[in-house]
Amino acid sequence: MKMYDCVPGLEFDEGLDFQVSPAWFLDGTHSVPPWTPMFGWFWINFCRHGMQYGAERLSLPTVKGWDWRFKDGGAYLCLLMVKSEQERKEREARFREAIKPFIDNFEGIWHEYRDELLGLYEPIRTVDLDKATNTDLLETFEKVIVATRRMWEIHMYLMYGTYTAFVLFENMTRQMFGFDDTHPDFHALTSGFDNKSFQIDKDLLELAKKAKAMGLDQVFSVNPASEMRKYLEGAANGAEFLKQFDAFMADEAGWRLERMAEINVPTWAEDPTPAFNMIKMSLDKGIDYNLDEERRKREVNREETEKRLMEKVPPEARSWFKMILTVAQKCAAFSEEHNHYCELMCHSLIRRTLLGMGRRWVKLGTIDAVDDMFYLFPDEVRKAGINPDMFNFRPVVERRRAEWKGWVEKGNPPAFMTPDFSLEDAMKGLVESMDPIALKVVVGSMPVARPELKADLYGVCGSPGVAEGNVKVIWTEAELSKIEKGDILVAPTTSPSWTPVFGILGGVIVDRGASLSHAAIVGREYGVPVIMNVFEGTAKLKDGMRVRMDANMGTVFITNK
Repeated sequence: MKMYDCVPGLEFDEGLDFQVSPAWFLDGTHSVPPWTPMFGWFWINFCRHGMQYGAERLSLPTVKGWDWRFKDGGAYLCLLMVKSEQERKEREARFREAIKPFIDNFEGIWHEYRDELLGLYEPIRTVDLDKATNTDLLETFEKVIVATRRMWEIHMYLMYGTYTAFVLFENMTRQMFGFDDTHPDFHALTSGFDNKSFQIDKDLLELAKKAKAMGLDQVFSVNPASEMRKYLEGAANGAEFLKQFDAFMADEAGWRLERMAEINVPTWAEDPTPAFNMIKMSLDKGIDYNLDEERRKREVNREETEKRLMEKVPPEARSWFKMILTVAQKCAAFSEEHNHYCELMCHSLIRRTLLGMGRRWVKLGTIDAVDDMFYLFPDEVRKAGINPDMFNFRPVVERRRAEWKGWVEKGNPPAFMTPDFSLEDAMKGLVESMDPIALKVVVGSMPVARPELKADLYGVCGSPGVAEGNVKVIWTEAELSKIEKGDILVAPTTSPSWTPVFGILGGVIVDRGASLSHAAIVGREYGVPVIMNVFEGTAKLKDGMRVRMDANMGTVFITNK
């Protein structure tokens, strides 16, 4: 038995929670492997709050957001459906008014909220944690809680607004043209837009070019990324390069985490090895991808596709079609950009603050290791925050850390369902909910096997195209260095910090994904074929295999069995 619940009031309880919903599904995109208790507390409390806040503020007609529970490090969710037809009609009328600002001025709204977030982050980011008093440290931690709550409100209000328009637009293309969001024409209509995340990737590749111009390419080539700073410090022009590199990390890229939804992995600011590795790969393997040039091609294709399809839209529907298309076109860019300003920045600050407190608490004997802080939860931090020398959390941490290791070893089931409820019932409810985040980020479309094609794997199209290449199965950021030009990346999913490597990939196959997940969005912008929701890609495909993938058909063939 636990000493305390990790997320008080929101731990999964079959007796109570099956009264809320007959099915609770694991968020495999974010909570696999299982979360540490502290991060679970932040996500379950505030992502849950943000989703219900966003759905209510927009008055979504069919769903009131999600409810969340914590179970052995896993995040389990259900959709809060609007059940009354009368209530749906009333909410739909309010939604039509609430969505208008997104149509009129989405960029202005997003930039205003972005600046609000940066204002909340600034006093947290700039406090000297090693010189602050215990009271100041506790106050900073409270500011982190406030900032995280507000981040999720902004995040989900904007995501629900834009993604709902995306689903509405897909419904229109189905009715008018007979295709959904996996069709190449749909991809053409909604791609070719820049965002902050891509700009950072571009700046990283520019640093690689500067390294070569400074004569440092050999330094990168022969030395490991984990020790690159040491070798650069001793090289001619190395100090100047590091000055520019450190400024880039401080201003832009230092927030990045390999795992966006956790705090137990270092940021790039703490350990710049991933950034050095990307520069090294760029120099060694010729990653010189001109994303601006590729985007111009996408823009031309988008404009041509829009003109061609608009001619088929009935005149009386063209105005509404154009308005909804305009909002739907914001989705991909916002999906990538919000990662930078919302999860990555905010979660990095949670980590930074806890590590600062942890260093103090280790010296005072409150805990044994700095990362012990990840096995506490906020009320315990508040309990000891002002006088940490008066408390001993080592028994609590020891017990929880052992439990967490057990969670990681055993994993979590994909769902908890009552005996009379089936997966088919759940999928039917998901479709009826029209919840855009569930449909377009977390779950996506289900693949349809076509035995006559005799494919080895079936999935759905995330980015169109056909490719053939050698398989490289990637589980962590550290493994990206084994990729060669033209390889087919196979992974459970992809992360924003992986984006630059798309410049040399032949294609991408992911176990899970949807139209607005990272792999699909980046694949479309880079012109790389992507197949999603193959489910067994990482289980069936191995390094050394050669595959032919047809993303348009959602098929994967192993060619060297």
